[in-house]
Amino acid sequence: MTTVADRPVVVIAEELAPAAIDLLADDFEVRHVDGADRSALLAALADAHAVIVRSATQIDAPAIAAAPRLRVVARAGVGLDNVEVAAATARGVMVVNAPTSNIVSAAEQAVALLLAVARHTAAASAALKAGEWTRSRYTGVEISGKTVGVVGLGRIGVLFAQRMAAFGARLIAYDPYVQPARAAALGVRLVGLDELLRESDFISIHLPKTPETAGLIGAKELATVRPGVRIVNAARGGLIDEQALADAIAEGRVAGAGVDVYAKEPCTASPLFAFDSVVATPHLGASTVEAQDKAGLAVARSVKLALRGEFVPDAVNVQAGGVVAEDVRPLLPLAEKLGRVFTAVAGGVAAAVTVEVCGDVVSNDVSVLKLAATKGLFAGVVSEQVTYVNAPLLAADRGVEVTLATSPESVDHPNLVTVRGALPDGRVVSVSGTHISGPRESLKLTELDGYELELTADGVLLFLRYADRPGVVGTVGSILGAAGVNIAAMQVARREAGGEALMTLTVDNALDSDLLASAAEAVGATAASTVDLSESA
Repeated sequence: MTTVADRPVVVIAEELAPAAIDLLADDFEVRHVDGADRSALLAALADAHAVIVRSATQIDAPAIAAAPRLRVVARAGVGLDNVEVAAATARGVMVVNAPTSNIVSAAEQAVALLLAVARHTAAASAALKAGEWTRSRYTGVEISGKTVGVVGLGRIGVLFAQRMAAFGARLIAYDPYVQPARAAALGVRLVGLDELLRESDFISIHLPKTPETAGLIGAKELATVRPGVRIVNAARGGLIDEQALADAIAEGRVAGAGVDVYAKEPCTASPLFAFDSVVATPHLGASTVEAQDKAGLAVARSVKLALRGEFVPDAVNVQAGGVVAEDVRPLLPLAEKLGRVFTAVAGGVAAAVTVEVCGDVVSNDVSVLKLAATKGLFAGVVSEQVTYVNAPLLAADRGVEVTLATSPESVDHPNLVTVRGALPDGRVVSVSGTHISGPRESLKLTELDGYELELTADGVLLFLRYADRPGVVGTVGSILGAAGVNIAAMQVARREAGGEALMTLTVDNALDSDLLASAAEAVGATAASTVDLSESA
């Protein structure tokens, strides 16, 4: 039983929604530190199992090195510029963010900037507060009937486009990764970037910042825009060249701009700030109460999953990232346990392993089951913690190729997962299992090297192979009983009388190597292995 003293430590380095802190407090020891205070941060990380940051705290390689227990870094937001993901991955530390927490807020901020630029809202407000009543100076333009170009038709770009459609705008978009049919269903016409720049009365940018998108719109591109265009960037700084945009505004080719993000932040000086036709805000895209609550709760849930060793959909450095279907989710712990049993029975690392998934479940994306099985394969082999993050790296480092095979057919079970692998000595080991749903939901082992089993995949398991003969069960029971080890369940499988038999026992206590060797020797076992499949293993 976990006590207050040994609960995992979650370090919160920046302001987090109270609801998120409450979600963590029941299961973890929550500690607060000022993430901007480097020495205090490094000291706090020494005991941390998880750290939650926003944008001001730098979690780089030295910070990760200072946290020997660290299992997850959580960014309560979307961007990860302040987290060294590669260093975390090398250490097996999961990195999570909240990719959908601010999408509505970000889309609404872009709409707000576009409206403010179209109607000179900020400049007119400042003038009036300064005692000027000059209505004619701030004559704006309508959006209705205009062409709005959306650069990037991802989740935020789609939300922005839907809101612009309500204004009666014509919508065009540039996004090389979106199919025309998908855009058409949204009422958007896909065009090339050059055409978008030429045709748009308004342009709003909604792209991530990558080596391919950095500087996407510079002096060359701005020279081709429709005169009088108004441009909004509430996505990422550096997607548009700020100096080139300022030059285009000074020359009259661009009528105005709404800017929420900058190439270098914090930004208190920019050539764009010289123009009344520019509405500039200090990166407020995610600065709503709702977005902050969503981000905090999202990463708090991810931290709980990560510290329980479960799959985290929002992990950015897990190979099988993404949403796990409800039908697939119960098979994750099964696949991991099958990997653990495989390694225990094999007595070492296989040269190649195939994770076979059969049944109706394969209509979903089941690639995550290969990852879960890989995690199980190495859980009892290496000294470092094995996670969904570093399991593929451990396999690659040891030259173990793990592949996935699927089939919609499953004869005896609604779904079946098998881990099958070839060992360096030529032996082939296989172990299968299934998920039993319903009121008595459980994970079952159904097969080991061709022997049929009916065994709950939980607790400490003992496997013995020996020549089938009378008295073996009693001998093993006596040895374990004398050592104070209680047998909870036992079964014997064989192919024929007098041939090789497989005895499988579930016991209440872990077996040390001496006791296992003693039991094996007493019955002349040709192979003996044990594995702990309990939840705390």
